[in-house]
Amino acid sequence: AKQLDRRIENAGDRQAIESFYAGRNYAPLWIRDGELTARAKDVIARLKGAADEGLDAADYPVPDFAAATTPEALAEAELKLTASMLDYARQAQSGRMHWSQVSADILYPDHPTDPSEVLANVTTAKDASAVLDSYNPPQKLYRELKAKLAELRGQGDGPVTQISDGPALKFTPARSKKQPAVEMEDARVPQLRAKLGITENADDTHYDARVAGAVRKFQEGAELKPTGILDDKTVKAINSPKRDRQIDTVIVNMERWRWMPAELGSYHVEDNIPEFIGRVVKNGKTVYATKVVVGLPKYATPIFSADMRSIVFNPEWVVPETIKLEDLQPALRGGGFLGADTSILRDHELTVSYQGKPVDAGTVDWSHANILQYTFTQPPGPDNVLGTLKFNFPNKHAIYMHDTIQPEVFDETVRMASHGCIRVYEPARLAALLLAEDKGWSAQQVKDMLAKGNNSVVSLRHKVPVHVTYFTATVDEKGKVQAFADIYGLDSKMGSALFGKATKFDAVATEEAAASGGRKRSAWNSGRGGLTDAISGLFGN
Repeated sequence: AKQLDRRIENAGDRQAIESFYAGRNYAPLWIRDGELTARAKDVIARLKGAADEGLDAADYPVPDFAAATTPEALAEAELKLTASMLDYARQAQSGRMHWSQVSADILYPDHPTDPSEVLANVTTAKDASAVLDSYNPPQKLYRELKAKLAELRGQGDGPVTQISDGPALKFTPARSKKQPAVEMEDARVPQLRAKLGITENADDTHYDARVAGAVRKFQEGAELKPTGILDDKTVKAINSPKRDRQIDTVIVNMERWRWMPAELGSYHVEDNIPEFIGRVVKNGKTVYATKVVVGLPKYATPIFSADMRSIVFNPEWVVPETIKLEDLQPALRGGGFLGADTSILRDHELTVSYQGKPVDAGTVDWSHANILQYTFTQPPGPDNVLGTLKFNFPNKHAIYMHDTIQPEVFDETVRMASHGCIRVYEPARLAALLLAEDKGWSAQQVKDMLAKGNNSVVSLRHKVPVHVTYFTATVDEKGKVQAFADIYGLDSKMGSALFGKATKFDAVATEEAAASGGRKRSAWNSGRGGLTDAISGLFGN
């Protein structure tokens, strides 16, 4: 027990290990007749190869069993390997860091491993390495990032060797029996093989078809002309520090997948914040993609998963607390842009209620009233800031997807303009797609519902998972990494924690977006249209 207390810091692991070995009458798991078992070799290989999964092998130390020459030392080594294995399974499934360390705007259900279950699975399985691998994220997009990590990193797990300058290398395929393939030979080729992850014939100095193909694939990813020729531009790109940043970006995004639900849903919606794109995914394939607008950095859109339960046609808009405090209150109390009157409420048809009962705004002393105790509601109509459709997926952040009366924002490349909610381009198409899947509705039925102008809630028979994500690196259908700006600075926070050093990733200049939002505030001084733009543009959800 003392040995367990000293070696196993995690209390849950310690209890599971003690129970596990007691059940085996304290027989070792990793050693038999003085030799490592096949199971032990599988586990050790998996721990040493942790970098392949974007993990750090140093977090899972492997004891030197050969140096353990006494029963006490063997017991120590036994426990150390067991503890490292449990640490690997836990971090593979749940992450090296908890999402709460990154931002208060991230909220995913925890899914920790059960150490007793891990021990049972590893003990009974034929392939212990495969068991440990199963704790890594199962999603296809994670596996694609893993493959890209190997491609970027090559064989090495440490600093990548720089390829020396030299003559251009080219592979010429065979044209006939009289004109065989020409493979140039160069001492740099083994380094190139390592850089590009070519493990076959690692020491071969011939620039053969396999090497040329790998160079061509790299050139495509680096947006160079894909000639397959190793020229100066290609050598420079392979040696570039940008390559190290790409590796870090891929690792950060692999870590994010460990926070995600293991089951995304056979039919689900994804809104990827840095990409400004929303998708509907069915059986692993994107069946619809559209532009979205997300929150300004000051009002960052939260990252979470929830189930869509209903679609609201011609919704009402209930003014959120931040807008009550920052915008309505100064206007109603006087000293604001509009003076001490209630014209702002009349201009935008905002009705007022207190504890569920209608209130005449003109009878309230707004200079002393607690504005948070009042509800301000905008009815359906052409000026409603939510537009004509709202997609409800209840969550603690009060975030939803909706239409907008400011469609010009979708013309922008960087679409940050909201208070956190997600605005959808052409929402009627999204509604038609979701309701066709759920109820067999036609697009005309959606149009008819909208045309009525009535506030109507259509409940979904089957809940649709919605995943609001923050992936700054994905792999497209052509196998190319698509990178997106770190608009909220979350990559930098994660990188600093994961890599133990200050890490800066590319981010867009958000000052312009914030400044444009600030300019829209001045619209409160103008007429009806300007104020509508202000509410929808900066203050709206």
